[in-house]
Amino acid sequence: MPVLRTRRIDSLALSNLPLSSIHSPLSMAAANDLRKGQAIKYNGNIAIVLDVQHRTPGNLRAFVQAIIRYINTGKSADVRFGSTDKVELVDVSRTQLEFSYKDNSGFHFMDPTSYETITLNENLLGEAKDYLVENLKVEVLYTEGRPVQVELPSSVHLKVVEAPEGLRGDTASNVTKPAILETGKTVNVPLFIHEGELIKIDTRTGSYMGRA
Repeated sequence: MPVLRTRRIDSLALSNLPLSSIHSPLSMAAANDLRKGQAIKYNGNIAIVLDVQHRTPGNLRAFVQAIIRYINTGKSADVRFGSTDKVELVDVSRTQLEFSYKDNSGFHFMDPTSYETITLNENLLGEAKDYLVENLKVEVLYTEGRPVQVELPSSVHLKVVEAPEGLRGDTASNVTKPAILETGKTVNVPLFIHEGELIKIDTRTGSYMGRA
């Protein structure tokens, strides 16, 4: 029988990962090649790229607008690079974990390979916490031994725990109503969705996709 181990990881503290899994920043890339999920060194601090937009405003020089989150503070910033500016990249490793449960100490995940339980805090998870159900597989991004971001599957199945009845006689196809899901998240659903149903939610937009 596998031995279960528990490890708590705070987003602002180094974890006890083996040295072999810790990568150091070595490579440079043009800002135009930045992608969501990469880690960079910006103003001497390591940050994870949350979003990237490429802009070409009229006759002006093209630039890259990015939203980054500093891993030492957890704070986000909106930054701008010239499209040919060089950015220092930090290697990112990914580990697949399965969500187990949450309590006052955080959100607990299991490593299906080592059977180790890893605890992440709410600040690191952000909106991802609204989609976590038991046994959901996620990818956790690590850089320099720290967890920096949780990546969800593109969609999840969640149960409706509360949904008002639609208005009698209202048959418009585009009419929706608010429904509360098992994770506590509220989404707009069609009038025909009832309490207890399992529905499919897009984790990128938080919107209803259909019955599961």
